[in-house]
Amino acid sequence: MMPLAVAALEEENIVRRVGGSQEVKKHLENLGFVVGTPVRIVNRLGGNVIVNVKNSRVAVSEEMALKIMI
Repeated sequence: MMPLAVAALEEENIVRRVGGSQEVKKHLENLGFVVGTPVRIVNRLGGNVIVNVKNSRVAVSEEMALKIMI
C-alpha cells in the first residue's frame, strides 16, 4: 500500500484505505474516494493532484492525496 500522492501518472489503482479525521474521510468519500474504487492520476499542478475517479476529474491537495492509500 502507498499514498495516492506518489502514484505514477495515468496508472490505474484501487483505493484501499482513506485516512484522516472523520470530517476528512467524509469529504473524500463525497468526492468519490471510496474503498474499492478505481482511481487514476491525470496530472499534478501547483501542489494539487488531478485525479479521475468515478468518471469525474477531481483536484485534491497533495496533503489530501497522502491520506488516500492505494
